[in-house]
Amino acid sequence: MSTYEFSVPCLFGIEGIAGDELRRLGMENVRVENGRVLFSGDGLALAKANVCLRTGERVLLVLADFRAETFEELFQGVYGTNLEDFIPRDGAFPVKGHCLNSKLMSVPDCQAIVKKAASKRLGEKYGVDWLPETGPKYQLQFSVMNDRVQLYLDTTGPGLHKRGYRAVGNDAPLRETLAAAMVQLTKYRGRDFVWDPFCGSGTIPIEAALIAKNKAPGLNRRYAGECFAWLDPKLWGQVRQEARDKEFRGPYRILGSDNDPKCVSLSMANARKAGVGDVIVFRDGDATQMPLPAQEGVIICNPPYGQRMMEQRSAQRLYAALGRHLKYADGWKKYIITSEPEFEHFFGKRCDKKRKLYNGMIQCGYYMYTDTGRKAAPRAGSGRKGAEEK
Repeated sequence: MSTYEFSVPCLFGIEGIAGDELRRLGMENVRVENGRVLFSGDGLALAKANVCLRTGERVLLVLADFRAETFEELFQGVYGTNLEDFIPRDGAFPVKGHCLNSKLMSVPDCQAIVKKAASKRLGEKYGVDWLPETGPKYQLQFSVMNDRVQLYLDTTGPGLHKRGYRAVGNDAPLRETLAAAMVQLTKYRGRDFVWDPFCGSGTIPIEAALIAKNKAPGLNRRYAGECFAWLDPKLWGQVRQEARDKEFRGPYRILGSDNDPKCVSLSMANARKAGVGDVIVFRDGDATQMPLPAQEGVIICNPPYGQRMMEQRSAQRLYAALGRHLKYADGWKKYIITSEPEFEHFFGKRCDKKRKLYNGMIQCGYYMYTDTGRKAAPRAGSGRKGAEEK
């Protein structure tokens, strides 16, 4: 079986987590870079990464890597790629991509050049003047960065964050890949009580349940690679069955709550679609008033941000109320993501660790309170910051 090079784009801040995942999945030559993780593997690895990876956005097969400062160099680089090994005579091959810090900065022009070069190459190889493109889609992507071009074949289709369980979200949904990374950063393995007091559409509790059960996140969806003529279709069934065989069963304690009954109902429906409705409890409740559901556990939450759902001052008042309510919850570790730079001040306690994450295009801090034995500290001043995690 042939060996390929793959690139997995990631949200900024979670590349290392995705790299660790790929290593645990048995991938070879894993390298972590800004915004992506690279690895090597065969067709089985392609299918396994798509079905089992929790924190990557998609799996791209690297077709070519070359330097181009002119459109002619771009054309020749694409034309010299063995596209016929991957795209059949009737395959549809749309093109999309991006450019950054390069002499070639016009995305539409680069798209046109890549399409023209690919059409010429495939037309010559198949001995035709016109390619029908009536068959399955083989999405080509390009990246032009610092005058370096990489040409990819997208093996995923809709992004990996689209697990298939959340057809409808609430006003400010958290991307599933980010929620999975947030859970993994707590080192949760299914033993602790997990509570999300701002559950919204249920993403964090659902991702926690998938991790606890060791349930592959992509079992219930389809992938672009399943239609590739050169890839053995039996590989996908093999990967799915192996993933099912590795699932755990246990008495997990996972709670999601929200003060909006519509969100609670939506979360329940999404959990059932994800196949974890039997291990999560959802209920109505105000995060700043409801009693703690246990003596100890892990709180993981995405409270409203001032710039997204509420006015900033309202969000700040919410953080202060939450801090007062949890002031003596010493048995609970707390992991809170927000774009509010002075969160510690309003929450009333300095975090033990802080990690920079991105929720979509919004830069956030992931505030981690991990010392359950420490008494509540005095309110932190606006200039006091938590230690940045290296």
